Amino acid sequence: METGQHIDSTSWKTLLTHSIRSARELSLPLNNISDRLKSVTDVYPMQINPYFLKLCNQKGAALKRQVIPDIRELDDTVGWTDPLAEDRDSPVQNLTRRYPDRVLFLVSNVCGVYCRFCTRKRKIGHWRPIKDKTIDCGVRYIREHPEIKDVLLSGGDPLLLDNDRLAWILDKIRNIPHVDIIRLGSRAPGVLPQRITPSLVRMLKKYTPLYLNLHFNHPDEITEEVKLACRRLANAGIPMGSQTVLLRGINDRVDILRRLFRELLKIRIRPYYLLQADLTRGTDHFRTRIETGLEIMKQLRGYISGMAVPHYVIDLPGGGGKVPLIPNHVVSLNPDSIVVKNFQGNFFRYPQTRFSSSGTEKRTVNQ
Repeated sequence: METGQHIDSTSWKTLLTHSIRSARELSLPLNNISDRLKSVTDVYPMQINPYFLKLCNQKGAALKRQVIPDIRELDDTVGWTDPLAEDRDSPVQNLTRRYPDRVLFLVSNVCGVYCRFCTRKRKIGHWRPIKDKTIDCGVRYIREHPEIKDVLLSGGDPLLLDNDRLAWILDKIRNIPHVDIIRLGSRAPGVLPQRITPSLVRMLKKYTPLYLNLHFNHPDEITEEVKLACRRLANAGIPMGSQTVLLRGINDRVDILRRLFRELLKIRIRPYYLLQADLTRGTDHFRTRIETGLEIMKQLRGYISGMAVPHYVIDLPGGGGKVPLIPNHVVSLNPDSIVVKNFQGNFFRYPQTRFSSSGTEKRTVNQ
């Protein structure tokens, strides 16, 4: 029997209720996955909702490997439990502050699927429900720090909160005068698109300016259901960007990422980050070498629209923050000119503006 059969696919709560959470259940629809994976799920829990499980069966390894436990998760000696030092940089529970003007606020303990490469692998599936007093404490911290202009709600997945609870949180934050921008980090539109109901979209529209940071890793994730979900959000005037994690053996080829980024633009999602996989314990088998990402970026630039080219970044371990990595196009730089190499490997000289000793601009040097 195909898991998910006879389930009302329009009900996101029903889909979550029927998610697969054990190696024993997993072995039925996915052909003899060994029970030895129970040792993995005892440490790093699993959740795959029936919609995404069916898609995995249809599309194959690129999706399966993102969500199916792997015994290698227990063999990682390189990764860190909290690689981004989110807990260290947490002035109050569930809130991380790394940059002067913005905070990360964890408001949900539920995900549509549990990604095996998750940065918060230490928490997902283990969390107790987030209490009202924890939310109130985070809101109070934001209110007491007027330099905070931008709040990113994440988790878990904030879109998997009930509409009323999410609205309760959004109300509290929107009523803080110095908060200009609210962002929601979510994978729901891509792995549980049934959650993007008209009632949810109507509620979200009340809190604009509101931005969605979504997560897509492979073009096979973009189904007709996903297109409908994203069309509803875009038609409501909610801007969407996507973060893609560079994953070994899944999407670490330029042809796959070109196709993904083009497909995202077609459904009005701007590719924003291509993330080097974090140094999270249990995820070493997903990470690529930096040279792989740089080569992909070199082959993206000039071959697809600039709108479809994300920033390739590393989120530095130990809480160093995000830094962009770019292929080196600068060949030489001097007071008169810069020599650069374009996407085809051709060299060009671009003249520099010269200044007098008094600082006034001289005529641009002709080359």
